[in-house]
Amino acid sequence: MKKAKKKDISDLHNNNIAQMEHHKNKSLSRHDLRDIKPLTPAQEQMMKSYFSGSSILATGSAGTGKTLIGLYLALSDLLDKNQPQTSIKIVRSVVATRDIGYLPGSMEEKIEIYETPYQDLFSFLFGMPTSYNNFKQRNQVQFMPTSFLRGQTWDDCVIVVDEAQNLNFHEVNTIMTRVGNNSKVIAVGDSNQTDLYKSRHDNSCLDHVEKILRNNKFFDVVNFNRHDIVRSDFVKSWIQCVED
Repeated sequence: MKKAKKKDISDLHNNNIAQMEHHKNKSLSRHDLRDIKPLTPAQEQMMKSYFSGSSILATGSAGTGKTLIGLYLALSDLLDKNQPQTSIKIVRSVVATRDIGYLPGSMEEKIEIYETPYQDLFSFLFGMPTSYNNFKQRNQVQFMPTSFLRGQTWDDCVIVVDEAQNLNFHEVNTIMTRVGNNSKVIAVGDSNQTDLYKSRHDNSCLDHVEKILRNNKFFDVVNFNRHDIVRSDFVKSWIQCVED
């Protein structure tokens, strides 16, 4: 009886490892992507504008699903064989909210902490905890801090600019001048959540960029507000109190 029990446990362990390796190496398709329906008018506008061919600037309150919808739209194009996009570039500043001192490890290890939200969002969109790393290993998804963008041209991709309120105009200009042929941009942010210090040389330019892009034929600007909050009733109540 004891030997059989040990064998059963060993078999279960081996099966779990085999399943993990299967998920790790699985090539994901459009069929694997969760079907996301818009929950608010702003989400619906963002999706309609993007699928009509526009790049997007989505601004406004926290908890409104801007980043989730942005990644869903980017993945929809990436996994559509009829679309020219073959990769997703996730671009954001790695500005810290507080000085936490020296971080040990390689540059990749230091940057990895900023990728955690995308690992969680990919896991939600595909129902697989390894899905983000799957795309990274196939070079279909690249996480790119704004410090390392010079000299690149991004053809055939969707550029997701997250936490855009943490960019200064120099960084935004660098991103926009990387965009090549058959590429689209999805930029999301909230001016009220900027982590930049309010100084003459380093401050958020999101409001200024919004004014510029309202006159750009390639972009649609979508504004979210507290009525679009879907994260939780708690978050909605908190933001209403803060804004009031």
